[in-house]
Amino acid sequence: MDQNENNEAFLQFTFSADAELAAAIMKRHFRPSLIRTEAWEGYEFADMEIKITESTDCYGAVLWPSAMVLCHYLDTHRDEHNLMDKNIIELGAGTGLVTIVTSLLGAKVTSTDLPDVLGNLRHNVNRNTRGRCRHEPCVTELSWGKQLEERFPRAACHYDYIMAADVVYSHPYLQELMETFMHLSSDDTVILWAMRFRLDPENSFVDAFEKHFHLEELYNLPSLRIKLYRAQKRRGDAA
Repeated sequence: MDQNENNEAFLQFTFSADAELAAAIMKRHFRPSLIRTEAWEGYEFADMEIKITESTDCYGAVLWPSAMVLCHYLDTHRDEHNLMDKNIIELGAGTGLVTIVTSLLGAKVTSTDLPDVLGNLRHNVNRNTRGRCRHEPCVTELSWGKQLEERFPRAACHYDYIMAADVVYSHPYLQELMETFMHLSSDDTVILWAMRFRLDPENSFVDAFEKHFHLEELYNLPSLRIKLYRAQKRRGDAA
């Protein structure tokens, strides 16, 4: 087999693996068979049925596929990432799916987003975790880059994991997001971050991020235009 045939075989294998994984992830989503008084979307993670209400008039209150990719990874890698009793903070929690799944997997979760998202976020988190979790998740406001030491003091707040899904896109707060990652991360904090690639700002952020964090690609799903990363702060790198 010549080099061209090798390359073609590799591309076919990559495409097949991508399509298979993407299909498995999207199968986690279902819609109710009956029209109900409250519209919701269904998901199956952590051996549970999860009901998510979206708010289409708010960008942050819509569930994006990156959250499903991250949840699928966590659900299928429980031995590698045992979340039982781990301290987790989620940035840009949105509809709360990642918060819910990590809570169902036994973690102590702080779920954060902007004030206009918190009402719907709390609703989703409460309806899916009450009486089902080892630790009750905490939903609270976090505006990236603002009052970080005051509200999340380093001496008192240590996180084993930072979860983030679709927090990087063409918005004017990428520098503040970087500052937030830096502040919340200790040397042993693991960041699991799923993102959809859209425009150049995403690539620029990844380049800047790698100056401060070791970055490992876990999933690359071209069909969804989503990548999943694992990251840890470079030793000795302070905010």
